[in-house]
Amino acid sequence: DAGIVIGAGGAVAVGDAFREVEAAWLAGLAAMARAGARVIVDDVFLGGAASQGRVRAHLAGLAVLWVGVRCDTAIVTGRELARGDRVVGLAAAQAPVVHEGVAYDLEVDSGAAEALDCARAIAARLG
Repeated sequence: DAGIVIGAGGAVAVGDAFREVEAAWLAGLAAMARAGARVIVDDVFLGGAASQGRVRAHLAGLAVLWVGVRCDTAIVTGRELARGDRVVGLAAAQAPVVHEGVAYDLEVDSGAAEALDCARAIAARLG
């Protein structure tokens, strides 16, 4: 079974092999956090709320700050072009899906604010 397949328009399909690795990875993250490690995870929820639900299940009982990072599609497309190692248009195509039904404690807009300002807003919520 395929791990990950990227189709037209940025659609991503994952198979059983990916789900097995994902579950092991999430269990490992939870174990590290329960052991006292301060963990930051940067993830793209390609399944929207269902993706967040899988992560929530593994992190149950842990203090988690859910941060949504948004950016205007024209800006993110320009960033993909400038980096030169990205599929141009992929982030814009995936943007509606990754936030669909996802609940955040805080949202930042990396197109309207500098990265340092976004980081400060997040740090302020962590205390």
